[in-house]
Amino acid sequence: MATNYVQPGDVIEYTAGADISSGDVVVVGDNVGIALTDIANGATGSVQIAGVFTVPKTSGTAWNQGDKVDYDVSAGEFHKGLTAASGDVENCGIAFAAAASGDTTANVLLTPGTGTLN
Repeated sequence: MATNYVQPGDVIEYTAGADISSGDVVVVGDNVGIALTDIANGATGSVQIAGVFTVPKTSGTAWNQGDKVDYDVSAGEFHKGLTAASGDVENCGIAFAAAASGDTTANVLLTPGTGTLN
């Protein structure tokens, strides 16, 4: 193995600016991740930025598998075709499976390096 190898790169250490609960969505630059543990305000904890997670979904729009999805920070939900506001992250994941219009959760594959922070 290369002597400069650090880690696989799907988990980063994140310093919280407010209390975060395990499973919460965390915006990290142009990316979103999921807190793996509770992280107290000012403390550092692990956030996974790649992988498939069941996350809150905005109802009213159906998703097809493979659709690009965005994260609406103010609503705390993933959305397809979001009219982005300040702080939202566009194109940060893909629908891992289809989701019905009325679903309030969905499986999303987080795709680090593809998002755009507004």
